[in-house]
Amino acid sequence: MTTSPTSPLGLHRVLDPPGVLPQAAWRLDPDPAIASDEVRIRVDRLNLDAASYRQLRETYAGDPDKIRAAVLDIIATRGKMQNPVTGSGGMLTGTVEEAGPDSPLGLTPGQRIATLVSLTLTPLLITDSLSRWDAHSEQIPCEGHAILFARSIAAVLPDDLPVPLALAVMDVCGAPALTSRVVKKGDVAVIIGAAGKSGSLSAAAARRSGATKVIGVVPTEAEAALLRNPLVDEIVIADARDPVGLAEKVEKAGGPADVTVVCVDVAGCEGGAILSTKQGGTVIFFSMATSFSAAALGAEGLAADVTMLVGNGYVPGHAELALGLIRTTPALRALFDRRVEQ
Repeated sequence: MTTSPTSPLGLHRVLDPPGVLPQAAWRLDPDPAIASDEVRIRVDRLNLDAASYRQLRETYAGDPDKIRAAVLDIIATRGKMQNPVTGSGGMLTGTVEEAGPDSPLGLTPGQRIATLVSLTLTPLLITDSLSRWDAHSEQIPCEGHAILFARSIAAVLPDDLPVPLALAVMDVCGAPALTSRVVKKGDVAVIIGAAGKSGSLSAAAARRSGATKVIGVVPTEAEAALLRNPLVDEIVIADARDPVGLAEKVEKAGGPADVTVVCVDVAGCEGGAILSTKQGGTVIFFSMATSFSAAALGAEGLAADVTMLVGNGYVPGHAELALGLIRTTPALRALFDRRVEQ
């Protein structure tokens, strides 16, 4: 354990360029020696965010060796997992190896935890070459270590859920939490990407918050089949990158929305989300593929009086809320089980 001066924000771990926050840094220091307010985690699984995994899969045409090599190179080069194309990362699970005496996180050695902060700001070192990962899933079994700062967030993994399922839920738990905060009783909610992890959780959260109608938008009939259950009231099959076409289909299904939640992993869905939302409504962007300049300028150009929120992944109590939805919503649990099995 080092006793040199440290920052609760992790500034002392920034190698390049100095002086910036860890998330904005090009390279971090993953040295296993911890400061008095840090925690070292023995990592057993990474979960890449959807936008990052999709970019890697498409760039390397699904070639597992090339995808694996690309992830290893990012981690080795940057000291963290931050896709330089998408700028996004993911999260991890592991076991607490050592906790500094001044750490405020309340973690003790031996606890199985999931980090609730992004891999884009988490110092990380991989030691097994990702040899057990077939690159067919965003979940990566691995060996290595990671460092949590005093201002990091982590949650002890629940005993009643399989680790891959809990990780999949916690990876996107900010989405249903913010959806619950924004959706009010009597609202119409539109969930773009409703068959995905964050989308299905957001649909369940909107329902629980009292939405009178939940409209799920998916790109294909196969995705629609996953939603033919109580999670949504209406299903719209549409290309979310076609603003006019999407808005017309949403209106026929009972829109426009009071609240639209964007949970897709492709770019170009900003205009469709705005047009699908009524004047005075709210759009929540949870996609890491979102262009926020396109959203702001698009709303201006459409004379759309909508409030646009950036889902930052953290809302107090977000992990407990999402896990509660999984435990109490059978259709949601079934959808997640299928996705994890795939």
